[in-house]
Amino acid sequence: MQLPDMPLRKWVDLPPVWLAGFVLAAWWIGRVDPWVLSFGGNWVGMPAGVLIGGGIIFWVLAIVEMRKWKTTVIPHQEATHLVTSGIFKRSRNPIYLGDSIVLAGLILRFDAPLALPLIPIFVWVIERHFILPEEDRLRRKFRTAWARYAEGTRRWI
Repeated sequence: MQLPDMPLRKWVDLPPVWLAGFVLAAWWIGRVDPWVLSFGGNWVGMPAGVLIGGGIIFWVLAIVEMRKWKTTVIPHQEATHLVTSGIFKRSRNPIYLGDSIVLAGLILRFDAPLALPLIPIFVWVIERHFILPEEDRLRRKFRTAWARYAEGTRRWI
């Protein structure tokens, strides 16, 4: 598989890199918490695992669907098809939704309650930095189909 011709800054400016940064911040917050706050016990293991696994399932379902339609999963690339089937019937952004769910699960796993505000901050960053420009490109390219899709399918859930 040949990688698309993209400048290095575009490869660094990808959602998984942003997610990794937020995960690292959550881990760090959990380690330096001066109040030693906790979610309170071993019960967090199961919900953390469910969230992390659920987020990964969203990723897989979305990537499989995009590959089926032979369109890119790279945000800075031009889409060849407007994918509205599969998981995309429920969310216009299932990969980003999966990212957010994985971040929430890891915050639970790290037992880092002070890191919870990172979730809405991550959602805001992803929406402003990736989703809105992607939607603008899709709106311009697929005009009527995009309008119908955006009207009937929510951005997140």
